[in-house]
Amino acid sequence: MSTINISLPDDLKHFVDRQATERGYGTRGEYVRELIGHDQARQILRGLLLKGALSAPGVPVNDDYFAALRDRAQGR
Repeated sequence: MSTINISLPDDLKHFVDRQATERGYGTRGEYVRELIGHDQARQILRGLLLKGALSAPGVPVNDDYFAALRDRAQGR
């Protein structure tokens, strides 16, 4: 695992310290890693949503669609 050092104003450092403690993280680094992971997931989701928005329309989702999905899931 690689290490990076970041400089934070005192108010942000105190915020990170408080969040790490109050949310049960073992270290500030664990808290920051989780924040970065959430941001990475958000960016991936945004990309997928944009890709879907730009794609051609798919099959309508209606009662028949869900009935067929249930049948497939139940192996019929």
